[in-house]
Amino acid sequence: MSYPTKLLGDGEVIEDEMRPHWKSLLVPIVLTIAAVVASSYLVGRLDASAFQGAIRTAVIVVAVIVVLVWAVKPFLDWLTTQYVFTNRRIIVRSGLLSRSGRDMPLSRVNNVTFDKSVMDRILNCGKLTVESAAENGTLVIDNVPNVESIQREVYRLYEEDDARRRGAGPMQRPSDGT
Repeated sequence: MSYPTKLLGDGEVIEDEMRPHWKSLLVPIVLTIAAVVASSYLVGRLDASAFQGAIRTAVIVVAVIVVLVWAVKPFLDWLTTQYVFTNRRIIVRSGLLSRSGRDMPLSRVNNVTFDKSVMDRILNCGKLTVESAAENGTLVIDNVPNVESIQREVYRLYEEDDARRRGAGPMQRPSDGT
């Protein structure tokens, strides 16, 4: 699912677009496996009596609820969350039925930092924090893949946007051959 270009401004171009890192899905996957294994074991241990049939049904219902709440919902949240970096702003959108979003113009960016735990270092992701002087001045984006590269990219985009606004035109990107 890519960000609709009709929602971009004149001259605005998508530079990078991504979903949260797949790390967001680790807990839902483990919980789904645990719910299936535990409910299968419990259902298999019960015999066919009427009383235990009711318990069997209850175990299955609880397992389905656990999977829906702690696995399907987080998966849908991951699937419907977008991080978009354009040549003019940073866009974060999430939600399936009710959508929420936040944009931060690059012209307002003051500082961009990242945090990586030990597990984030292993999985190559982290938390990106973009600060601005605006009233709601901090944009925190969790589970960003390649967070260090994205931090550098935001600074590059900021400098190009600043040069564009000053009338100097876009800065030249270094060629791959140098």
